[in-house]
Amino acid sequence: MSSHREAPEISKDPVADSTDVYAFVSPDRPSTVTLIANYIPLEAPAGGPNFYEFGDDVLYEIHVDTDGDGQANVTYQFQFSTVLRNKDTFLYNTGPIRSLDSPNWNSRQFYTVTKVAGGLSQPLGTALACPPCHIGPLSTPRYATLAASAVHSLPGGVKVFAGQRAEGFYVDLGSIFDLATLRPFQQLHAKYGMHVFSKPAPGVNATNELNVHSIALQVPIASLTGSSSRDESDPRAVIGVWTSASRRQVRIWDADQGTSTWSGPFRQVSRLGNPLVNEVLIPLGKKDFWNTQPPVYDEMFASYVAHPELAELLPALYPGVFPHLARLAKSGKPRSDLEAILLTGIPAGLIKGFQNHTGPVLADMLRLNTAIKPARKPKILGVLGGDLAGYPNGRRVFDDVVTIELRAIAGLTYPLVSPGYKPDAAAGVITDGLTPQDVKKPYLHSFPYLGVPYSGYYNPS
Repeated sequence: MSSHREAPEISKDPVADSTDVYAFVSPDRPSTVTLIANYIPLEAPAGGPNFYEFGDDVLYEIHVDTDGDGQANVTYQFQFSTVLRNKDTFLYNTGPIRSLDSPNWNSRQFYTVTKVAGGLSQPLGTALACPPCHIGPLSTPRYATLAASAVHSLPGGVKVFAGQRAEGFYVDLGSIFDLATLRPFQQLHAKYGMHVFSKPAPGVNATNELNVHSIALQVPIASLTGSSSRDESDPRAVIGVWTSASRRQVRIWDADQGTSTWSGPFRQVSRLGNPLVNEVLIPLGKKDFWNTQPPVYDEMFASYVAHPELAELLPALYPGVFPHLARLAKSGKPRSDLEAILLTGIPAGLIKGFQNHTGPVLADMLRLNTAIKPARKPKILGVLGGDLAGYPNGRRVFDDVVTIELRAIAGLTYPLVSPGYKPDAAAGVITDGLTPQDVKKPYLHSFPYLGVPYSGYYNPS
């Protein structure tokens, strides 16, 4: 969570599990947008001798919808291949890895990038090198410099990086999935919590000191919207972004050789747009099915957004804390505020100076108004905090999406569509108690923005 082990089947296939997707106007190159898709949840840094890597048999894709129909107008495809220098050693490396072509690096991974638009495929880069995983001071000295050399420039002003990064998403998984306990308010938790907890506690970042594998792409805004100078009120400035992973339809296991062969067409097994949708809104029996569907068919899941189960659970789990939310949930009125945030984008007129509406098609995508420039002093609560360049206007790597979505589900955003509704006081303070300061590795100020991964030998405090 954001999309870590979110569905039964994909939790068994981590290399194809999309954990987070980000889309934002690049703060240091505001004529471009940065798109980041993370995979492989909860990587332990000391994951040797078979260190984490992308799947050679997985098709990874970042999709961009430019006309609001819930279907991709532009797709960037990534396919990987692993090359062993020496098949007769168990070692990932036989000495220090000081460059991407180091003879000491035994298990190297390369990838191709292809742009698909208008039914045509255009190769953008081939045999692009990934960096190694961050092993330790002897195997990967000066790792930050080494990884930076894996940022590749492609035609058309595009940059790309694919490799291990520090997990930048922060969430208190341990408390949230213990009957929706939120440590800052745990003493208010129904009859269970009131007998167990006597006082509040700070949040605990369950993803701290863990890594992910990131695919990061930086592309000129004009290549997606037709212009980099559109007005923020222009619907053509808004793009929808999601990521997916697909596998071929048939797998044949050769027991004699100990190898697998894949054949048939690719079939989607994972996808992600807005954070937390599959985890918190989609019911357990439909999570795997949701992962196989493109956003254009999300109308079939819209009832789970309009009537979120968590909005009914919060008043029951925290008695007396959410009386207004309890009445709203009991009324059966659809949560059109959540539908706007997650499925259509927010239309003009609800928030002064802001819109990221893509039209009537209900589709789970990150919607980014590319005409809204990066904030000089970003606020982690994004639009809820008055920073229109943050979530749910796209998503930056440091945005506190857990708090934002908890507060939205708790009713804080309902007055946008029903001005007479008064949110509970708790709706404006509910949180899991974490901020970017709970991520030990700092975010970067330039591409690829996520921090240097934690090493297997030593995780500095």
